[in-house]
Amino acid sequence: MYDVYEIRKDFPVLSEKINGKPNIFLDSAASAQKPYAVINRLNDIYCRSYANVHRGIYRLSEEITAAYEEAREIVRDFINANSADEIIFTRNATESINLVAATWGRKFLKPGDEVLISQAEHHANLVPWQMLRDEIGFSLKIFPIADDGSYLEEEFLKALTPRTKLVAVTGMSNVLGTVFPVKQMAAAAHRNGTLFLVDACQYIVHQPVDVQDLDCDFLAFSGHKTYGPTGIGILYGKFDLLDSMPPYQTGGDMVDVVTYDQTTFMPPPARFEAGTPACVQAIGLGEALRYMKHLGMDNIKQHEDDLTAYARQQWENVPGLTLVGTAKEKGGVFSFVVDGIHPQDLAFVLDKEGIAVRVGHHCAEPLVHRMGYESVARASFGLYTTKEDIDALLPAIRKAQKMLL
Repeated sequence: MYDVYEIRKDFPVLSEKINGKPNIFLDSAASAQKPYAVINRLNDIYCRSYANVHRGIYRLSEEITAAYEEAREIVRDFINANSADEIIFTRNATESINLVAATWGRKFLKPGDEVLISQAEHHANLVPWQMLRDEIGFSLKIFPIADDGSYLEEEFLKALTPRTKLVAVTGMSNVLGTVFPVKQMAAAAHRNGTLFLVDACQYIVHQPVDVQDLDCDFLAFSGHKTYGPTGIGILYGKFDLLDSMPPYQTGGDMVDVVTYDQTTFMPPPARFEAGTPACVQAIGLGEALRYMKHLGMDNIKQHEDDLTAYARQQWENVPGLTLVGTAKEKGGVFSFVVDGIHPQDLAFVLDKEGIAVRVGHHCAEPLVHRMGYESVARASFGLYTTKEDIDALLPAIRKAQKMLL
């Protein structure tokens, strides 16, 4: 049984008072809180078993190397990759996508080719392709979404052409909460002879992910959103693709043979992990994924689906409150505006009530503009969010209206 009130006890920060009031944390889409399992694992490594990985033949180094590679296997199992060699540790999803652009993109894209993305992309899945486009001269095409934020299949299929070499799309919008049918999209891309990349930062937090079932070619996500540490992310890639790609960075631990004249490189994943890695953070990420799997991804999904339905019921059709993004296929991310109140002012008042929401364009400025706004507030859910958290928002908004209007 999924008991959210017992689960909340695993997250120490949720018991902290904010301005003397209960901590109502509605910003998990930006970065999730950490359970004791992760905190204690990190503390244990630094206190008892820290050393550098892959380089030492002494006990501490061998132990942390084993734990680091065990974390890679945990990630492999969590997303059902075919091999741990398909799992690359990066700093975050942003670096993962940049890695694909800088290696696969720079090697294989040429003038006349096309990369296709949606209007709903985070800057991390837009700006790298813009920069590479300007360098190489391929076309960056953007297919539209509906006014309510919904995915438009006909627009996606119309935008696919024989020149499309890569589709790169979010699995779930960090602004609108729209869930994209990435399995069907990947199948359509492959029928077109096109590779498919998923930005799974939001997607992987809320539901089970099986990369073999999705049949995506690349998938990226960040550890800090999956209840793990900051500074660690994942790039999954099909091994044959990774093996065809040059290094992203060069230095120690990713080389095979080095002379003063030339260098040969290790196969993936070592080829893409130059220098001392964020080994402690990787182990912490493994612990976070183990924690989520223990709770059950299907259970997490059901809990958050219930919260999303409940929030829709509570927040739709409220005078003065406009939800931005109301697609039928939607997860627990709700952007909104309150008539006559700037989102920054609103967030200031909500913080005084112990409620954390995010405001701004959420690193998706073109998307927020496409929806008709300069800035929006956003409430987002995690596996520890309760209906009481949702219930607290409207009274706080009404207090802000009385103060500011």
